[in-house]
Amino acid sequence: MNYYSTNRISPEVSLKEAVIKGLSGDNGLYMPEIIPTFEAGFFSNIEKLSFQEIGYAVAEKFFGGDIPSEKLKEIVFDTLAFDCPVVKVSDNIYSLELFHGPTLAFKDVGARFMARLLNYFLGESDKTVNVLVATSGDTGSAVANGFLGVEGIRVFVLYPKGKVSKIQESQFTTLGKNITALEIDGTFDDCQRLVKTAFLDNELNEKLLLTSANSINVARFIPQSFYYFNAFARLKELGVLENKKLVFSVPSGNFGNLTAGLFAREMGLPVHRFIAANNNNHVIFDYLATGSYTPRESVETLANAMDVGAPSNFARILDLYKNSHENIKNVMQGCWYSDNKIREIVKEVYNNYGYICDPHGACGFQALQDNLNKDETGVFLETAHPAKFVETMELILGKSTVVIPEKLAAFMKGTKESIDLKSDFEEFKRFLLSV
Repeated sequence: MNYYSTNRISPEVSLKEAVIKGLSGDNGLYMPEIIPTFEAGFFSNIEKLSFQEIGYAVAEKFFGGDIPSEKLKEIVFDTLAFDCPVVKVSDNIYSLELFHGPTLAFKDVGARFMARLLNYFLGESDKTVNVLVATSGDTGSAVANGFLGVEGIRVFVLYPKGKVSKIQESQFTTLGKNITALEIDGTFDDCQRLVKTAFLDNELNEKLLLTSANSINVARFIPQSFYYFNAFARLKELGVLENKKLVFSVPSGNFGNLTAGLFAREMGLPVHRFIAANNNNHVIFDYLATGSYTPRESVETLANAMDVGAPSNFARILDLYKNSHENIKNVMQGCWYSDNKIREIVKEVYNNYGYICDPHGACGFQALQDNLNKDETGVFLETAHPAKFVETMELILGKSTVVIPEKLAAFMKGTKESIDLKSDFEEFKRFLLSV
């Protein structure tokens, strides 16, 4: 399958080129030339399939023409070496727990898949691939751990100074080997701008082979559709979708996760609608309300992984629905919550249901609580383990409420190694050319 740019200026490319390039030469995001669909019969028996089997079936639709079946199956099964269970929270609201992977965040799925796919495409090449990734929290740790020790790949993680949790920071600043952490004096949007500008710089691209592991890369965001299909299968297995419409509430920052859900729906997954749950960075909420898309500087919040003022993947959503505000509103609703409200939600969910939401999942839960109809079953994405925000969680719920898993605690024992840079592209460029 070929991939085109959302800006539709650069020529179409193969999957291999799209994965290695990351971003199109015209600054657009790659989109598959078609979105393949499943026959209705697939969903009739989907509950009989495991998460790995479901992931492989979805992956084969997109990537089967470019990768031998046995290799693709190996990549998918190795990627999904952990579960993403659906857990009941209230009568009609379920949590899709996406924090059971190595770094306890949803991005483990896309990052692990991309690392394995990129490794396959590089094959016997003697070229070094430089992976640039901007992170507002969990992307950096998932990508760094997914690519750790992979031959022929160097990873540069750009993160905003003082704006990610200590635990998140420790997950990509203590690894060493082929992982370099760059602490940028700015916001996540500044980090993302540096990465995007690097892909458009002729001198850099002549001297270095660059790619991105953010959700702008098709190999990062498409695999995130796997767990939407799995959630449907597990709910069907529980028998809770009888005469009910399915609604997903997605805590949203750069909108790669929600875009993957929309792709799943276009493939035939029976999803009635999506809710984009935001914090104070509610650019898309405003777009849905007004029809005007106005990116702006991000502001710092408790739900830091959603602190994005110019979400990259919105370009894919616009392309998917032909730039129609009406079409997008038909499948997607917006909500947003302040820091004070997020604190209240975390407390209420814990006190009423005994379930601990992280600040991002709390937004997802409340969006369902506020908007779910009687004929609907809601699933919110619990995108990271609450322990990744232990200081915030303890301030809200009290000490020792959240237990830090051993694999997370292990990161905290390492020594931080990072390089301070300003949010200036020329300084960033000089650094890349010097290593």
